[in-house]
Amino acid sequence: MALEDYQLRPNGAMLKRCATREFLDVCPARIAEIFHYWDSLRGDRAMPQRAAFQPEKVVRHLPGILLIDVEGIDAAGKGIYRYRVVGTDEVRLRGHDPTGKLVQDGFFWSSLEEALECYETIRTSRSYLYEMSEFTSAEGRWRSEYAIILPFSEDGETVSQILVYSMARSSQES
Repeated sequence: MALEDYQLRPNGAMLKRCATREFLDVCPARIAEIFHYWDSLRGDRAMPQRAAFQPEKVVRHLPGILLIDVEGIDAAGKGIYRYRVVGTDEVRLRGHDPTGKLVQDGFFWSSLEEALECYETIRTSRSYLYEMSEFTSAEGRWRSEYAIILPFSEDGETVSQILVYSMARSSQES
């Protein structure tokens, strides 16, 4: 999928996504740095193992990182997602620290359904996704951001964790 035009989502969010390397032509350098680091770890595999990821190699990016565990599949066949690591910028945006909470109890997006849909896309495609978005969170905070969402796998087949790195294009309280 090439970098698509903005989609207006039912909840009012504006979203542009890309699941090919074409995003590297337009994304901020910091997004490209995280992607290239992750890509170097996977070699010829679809996804690297989380153990290969060394936070000390990306220290300046840590405030904008989320690490989400995929804890299994629910009765409806959807992933169960829990925040393992939440960077300080992400905590500040939310106004609270969701570390250890299920995504439905700590998400920062226009709706829970949209947040879970993104993680489901990563889990089922077993691939990365670049996003440019504008949205108002459930708490009423407006955000415009770039994000790269990257899967990890312990067995090479199943997504076990998802890394999200986001950075503001701009943000304000609404």
